[in-house]
Amino acid sequence: MAEPHTSTELATERLREAILSGELLPGDKLRQDRLAEMLGTSRTPLRAALTTLAQTGLVSYESNRGFFVREFSFSEVEGAFEVRAELEAMACRLAAGNMTDAARRHLADLVAEGDRLLEPGELLPEKLPEYRRMNVNFHTAVMRLSGNSWITTCVQQLHNVPAASDRVIMWRDFRVILRSHDDHHRIARALSKGQGERAAGIMREHITFALEHLHLQMQLYPQDFLRMPNLEEPVRARPARNRRNTAA
Repeated sequence: MAEPHTSTELATERLREAILSGELLPGDKLRQDRLAEMLGTSRTPLRAALTTLAQTGLVSYESNRGFFVREFSFSEVEGAFEVRAELEAMACRLAAGNMTDAARRHLADLVAEGDRLLEPGELLPEKLPEYRRMNVNFHTAVMRLSGNSWITTCVQQLHNVPAASDRVIMWRDFRVILRSHDDHHRIARALSKGQGERAAGIMREHITFALEHLHLQMQLYPQDFLRMPNLEEPVRARPARNRRNTAA
């Protein structure tokens, strides 16, 4: 995604990230005075940003009531995951034929960054934004290597369903984070060897498992749905009921 340049683009990106990260939750009323203060922007670009996000489906508007963070049913979330799994699997198949030494190094560097962040045996709260950024960059890199810009465009649209976004996939168990990151290792290795079908299968399972785990977490801890972790506590190997989830 291109870097925002205008005040409206910057406000749109900041608001989008606040929603996708769980800082703003489904059903929240988007009060422009509070948002302007939170995002450090004036109300004019903020109003334009809200209109843009309403057009892309991340925000809803009701006459005489204003803007709200859009709420999605689980069937909508499930559908977004299923389409994302197929598109990113396709990206892997295509990317395998476009690998260069620079591309191999880039994927290897991203995987190594994830290793570094998980090395303590827990995902430390202050490292969560870095891990989430690494995850986004890894998936984006694979899609760009596919050479098909429509894959990136369509997947970015699917990320407007917050629970299906690569920014906010919820975990309570550190072992699940390790499993997810091991998938990154295996996808990178398969792509480096030109094994497109193998990488595609791993990517499809990677995203499908995320959906299954999200469904389980929603059943066990419905109060935490789409909420980010309590940043006062790390995500450790043993789950605890009062812990929220973390991205992978």
